[in-house]
Amino acid sequence: MRRSRLALAAALLALACGGAASAVPAASGDAAPTTQELTISAPDGTPLACGLVLPAGSPPAGGWPGLLLFPGLGQTHADLEALASQAFAPAGFASLACDPRGSGGSGGQFGLDGPQEAQDARALFDWLAAQPEVSDTAIGAVGLSLGGGEVWNAAVAGVPFKAIVPGLSWTNLARALAPAGVPKTGLIAGLGPPPASWQPGLAQVRADLLAGSLSPADRAALAVRSARARLRSLTVPALIVQGRHDLLFDLDQALAAYRLLRGPKRLYLGDLGHPPAAANPSAELPHYLAEVVAWLRRYLAGGPLVGGGVELAHDPWDGTTSVFRGVPRTRSASVALPGTTTLSGDGTLRRSARLTGGPLETFGDGSLRVRYSGATPGWTQLAATVWAQGQRQPVTDGAVRIRRPAGVVRIPLADEAVLLPRGKALVVTLGASSSDGVYQAPPASGPASITIGRVTLRLSLLWRAVSR
Repeated sequence: MRRSRLALAAALLALACGGAASAVPAASGDAAPTTQELTISAPDGTPLACGLVLPAGSPPAGGWPGLLLFPGLGQTHADLEALASQAFAPAGFASLACDPRGSGGSGGQFGLDGPQEAQDARALFDWLAAQPEVSDTAIGAVGLSLGGGEVWNAAVAGVPFKAIVPGLSWTNLARALAPAGVPKTGLIAGLGPPPASWQPGLAQVRADLLAGSLSPADRAALAVRSARARLRSLTVPALIVQGRHDLLFDLDQALAAYRLLRGPKRLYLGDLGHPPAAANPSAELPHYLAEVVAWLRRYLAGGPLVGGGVELAHDPWDGTTSVFRGVPRTRSASVALPGTTTLSGDGTLRRSARLTGGPLETFGDGSLRVRYSGATPGWTQLAATVWAQGQRQPVTDGAVRIRRPAGVVRIPLADEAVLLPRGKALVVTLGASSSDGVYQAPPASGPASITIGRVTLRLSLLWRAVSR
């Protein structure tokens, strides 16, 4: 997770250093925006460290349209002040950014976008709407990662945003952190601020996930931090920004929202976000940031009409994107990986095969069907990683529980949009832990071994690859 924080910080740094400034025209000549550091009290009295950024010059009649900016994992409101000064203020938006409770300069305990944070968002909305320079009828929200979750949860909790841009985030936290009930322990260890600052009940959820379990109480705690079940009732215009190759929050987290929303909606998928997304996606940032600004201008300031649909940035970035009216059309491809291999302890098997044709580009849910036998009680899970020969980053991964000594299991694979170069073999690794470090096996309670038989890999592919 350290790299995920660095990737997001690099993105914001690129914005502050000029990528954003080139994406939008200045609204007030060469004058600089003003920034005010302040403390705002949450409804329970918790102090929240904030920064207010106002455009240069005099506000229009009715005040500047406003934005609440919610930081991502490992970020503070200061990071977003740079974004506001270089991108949103020149476009005519007043922005308020605050450190989440329990992180940065704010008091309280970290709640991972729980009910208290939704109440905080409403209080911050009311505070911003009460400022004389800011419109009380045109306020939107932008958030990345943790901040994107806050945008979703605040919106479904009734905060009356006029437009939202949730980015690089989740809509179902249990499915994001523990697909098929197997926690992504290798990533969860780095989530959020130090564990001592977490709310007690949430700290227990974190401890359970790191131990490889997920109790009914844990699922309930994650459910109240997930907006997906309530998205059908949400009509606020939403521009969703998601990483096309993000092993923490995969495409399904955004695609589910896109399918459920009933208001104006657009989905932008780029090489952004948590690993293995690009560590420094500065080349692509001006393009998608210009779309963010255009979306906000349309729905907060009566700007030109913007379209909906799904926009997929090419990877590697070539300055162009492919736009679809809805979710892109896909097809399935399957390949068998025969053999018999016995694993024990931390052993890993490796099998390879080639898909015909190409170039191919994954998109949609894939799976591995694995026949196994001889599983001892100490072998509790089976994790898989799919690689393209010669590439340093995985294509996708997944894991499943092993509950019987023998049988057939289906390992669901993360929904990732990845180019598979023509002529390159696909390599599948299987073990108790995944070879990319996302899934790590809990300590075995006894001897651990398993025999892996025939494996069948099924991938969902774009009907026609857009990347080259």
